[in-house]
Amino acid sequence: MFFPVFDPRYYLFALPALILGLYAQYRVRSSYQKYLQVRNARGMAGYEAARRLLEANGLYNVSVHETPGQLTDHYDPRRKALFLSPAVARSATVASLGIVAHEVGHAVQDAVNYGPMRLRAGLVPAVQIGSWLGPIIFMAGLFLPIPNLSLVGLLLFSGTLVFSLVTLPVEYNASNRAVAMLQRSGLLTGADEKGVRQVLSAAALTYVAATAQALSTILYYLFILGGRRRD
Repeated sequence: MFFPVFDPRYYLFALPALILGLYAQYRVRSSYQKYLQVRNARGMAGYEAARRLLEANGLYNVSVHETPGQLTDHYDPRRKALFLSPAVARSATVASLGIVAHEVGHAVQDAVNYGPMRLRAGLVPAVQIGSWLGPIIFMAGLFLPIPNLSLVGLLLFSGTLVFSLVTLPVEYNASNRAVAMLQRSGLLTGADEKGVRQVLSAAALTYVAATAQALSTILYYLFILGGRRRD
């Protein structure tokens, strides 16, 4: 038995998810680059939009900072801080509006103790361990005469799928909040809404792809276990 990357059978399970992941990355990059060139109707830069939306939701305690890189925008619930990439923070584009509003959506989730977000945060330590230790234990169980060792590894790695499944409602909810906030605040006009929705839907697809990738690996492990029990 080889490690998955050296086992041709692995790609029978992984290839569809891999193709979906590559397509999702293409969608994100293309929609981001397209709407980063389109000025929003209000002429409002990302930093200003972030402050406007945070204040509209009473989140005066959330700070806004720039962070290096591209597509590095995120909300940090531990620091109560929004981090925006320079292109998003400084440009008055449709892409900036969508990305900023999505991250403010996460800040609102944090403020209202949104259940799936809390659950996801609680899963992080276990998933960080299981995502790398699980495959090692699984493979060790294929060679060592220790009963159910591979099953233990599979269960550890399965936390990545649970994490991905929990992440989906968190991200989709943040995007729904984003569009609603932009509409209520008057920052989103009819001309800009299509672009904002395209940027957000492309980003959401990456989380669907991550879920598919975790599931494909688990199915491969189950296939291997099933084959060993038949031998």
